[in-house]
Amino acid sequence: MNKRSDSSVDMQEKNLFRQALGCLMLETPDVKMACAAALYRAWCAGELDTAAAPAPRRVIVPGRPRKPELVHPGKVPKRGFHSRNGLLGLAHAIAHIEFNAINLALDAVYRFRGMSDDYYTDWLRVAAEEARHFALLESYLQTHGSYYGAFAAHNGLWEMALKTDHDVMLRMALVPRVLEARGLDVTPGMIVKLRDVNEQALVDILEVIYREEIGHVLAGTRWFNHVCAQRGLVPAETFRRLLHEHMHGVLRGPFDISSRLQAGFSEAELRDLAAFDQAEKAYA
Repeated sequence: MNKRSDSSVDMQEKNLFRQALGCLMLETPDVKMACAAALYRAWCAGELDTAAAPAPRRVIVPGRPRKPELVHPGKVPKRGFHSRNGLLGLAHAIAHIEFNAINLALDAVYRFRGMSDDYYTDWLRVAAEEARHFALLESYLQTHGSYYGAFAAHNGLWEMALKTDHDVMLRMALVPRVLEARGLDVTPGMIVKLRDVNEQALVDILEVIYREEIGHVLAGTRWFNHVCAQRGLVPAETFRRLLHEHMHGVLRGPFDISSRLQAGFSEAELRDLAAFDQAEKAYA
């Protein structure tokens, strides 16, 4: 699927799926952020419908700017807490995650049809909040003489989107509840380290992101459990199976128990995560 130019989104279009696709394919971050916020407002105002639209197509490359250069994860520049360049690299890496998260939420709206209005409300809200997170980080970078695209990045999040674009249950399990939930595990530690070096501006941003990301992962939990119930599956057993089928070599602990409980993980799922982590370490 080809990208669309930033001028090609018809804001008069009333179909949710066409609008979500148009927003997904926007290349300019500021325009995409504004579109995500406007789309959420229009949906909440009852201005959009979920009437018939062309069947969803694979989005191999969503709308994104020419930079950052996408490289193998092992070639992403080192981030750190004790130099300005290291802090900028850290902020850039998180901004890249947030930009991808906008696309992931929009794709969850565009791709998966026949869901309830509450599902679309959740993921449009997530897209709007991810856009705001990106804006905070973009502002931080610009304040310190940098910009989004100044550092190389990797494409792991969107690669997982492609692997899960055929099944909403798989998408909810492996994107919000695995990849995005890693932010819940690592952000508290980053905040502590940033406080130690008196980087309060970035601490303030990460605290906003951390609070709202709990809600984003909770949305993934809600709809994973919902689809499991529709299919007569036990969520904890299904999550365990999907981890073993898809996440070897990808998911490692430690896991932040408190935030994951708030994000809807059950005690059984947390035990399974711990067991999976131990097995991965033993295998390595």
